Amino acid sequence: MTIEIDEGSGFCFGVTTAIKKAEEELAKGTRLYCLGDIVHNGMEVERLHEQGLITINHDDLRSLHGVKVLLRAHGEPPETYAIARKNNIEIIDATCPVVLALQRRIKRQYDANMESGKDAQIVIFGKRGHAEVLGLVGQTSSSAIVVEKVDDVERLDFSRDIYLYSQTTKSLDGFHQIIKYIQEHIHDGATFKSFDTICRQVANRMPNIASFAARHDLVLFVSGRKSSNGKVLFKECHSVNPRSYQIESPDEIDMAWFTDDVRTVGICGATSTPKWLMEQCLHRLR
Repeated sequence: MTIEIDEGSGFCFGVTTAIKKAEEELAKGTRLYCLGDIVHNGMEVERLHEQGLITINHDDLRSLHGVKVLLRAHGEPPETYAIARKNNIEIIDATCPVVLALQRRIKRQYDANMESGKDAQIVIFGKRGHAEVLGLVGQTSSSAIVVEKVDDVERLDFSRDIYLYSQTTKSLDGFHQIIKYIQEHIHDGATFKSFDTICRQVANRMPNIASFAARHDLVLFVSGRKSSNGKVLFKECHSVNPRSYQIESPDEIDMAWFTDDVRTVGICGATSTPKWLMEQCLHRLR
């Protein structure tokens, strides 16, 4: 049996930077808090907890004073920074540069709408409640409209201007479907502008992972089940190769999957999957 780990899988740039910043602070012996799971992968979160990282939620943040808090790659709304200033909290900001640029872009559009008095709609293609999306909506005083699928677009007011953005980890196909629907329904005289804000490092993984899954008899997709990016990529894997299995750790590997006709096994993962975890799966199989 041949086993291959996908070289294109593993942490994206934003997650790598966030984890590096956390490790640097912890190595100094700093008491470090992280607002939310640093990455949507339980095994990696546990590894950093063992080094001393303490995960907190937004309610915890309000009760902390004079400490260091790391903001993960997903980004945060302006309210979080205001609480930190009020409570004398030092922020270690690991917001992904791609996400940060998108936040600023949406904030500029929102401010322009307010100054001009335009009753325009800022629309974000993304997952409701996702950390990145909460940070984006926060740039608009919570007035942005979040759409998860084409059906959600029906509730927009097509007689008013629409400015469409996307969560950085959404699929290009889904984004283009929403653009097409709005173009077909926007009223004469109303402005519609779309901005492709999808991270290419993530988007390019779709065709790459499909190609990887197609060349193996069986695929182990290693990802935390809370990972939005993981759900999208695993769906792509499974559509290309029905013998694709999502696992969170080597313990979930079922040896019954490996029948006599399985000659090649591919191991791949999400942008939130550490390489060391994929390697553990390989060692388990061997």
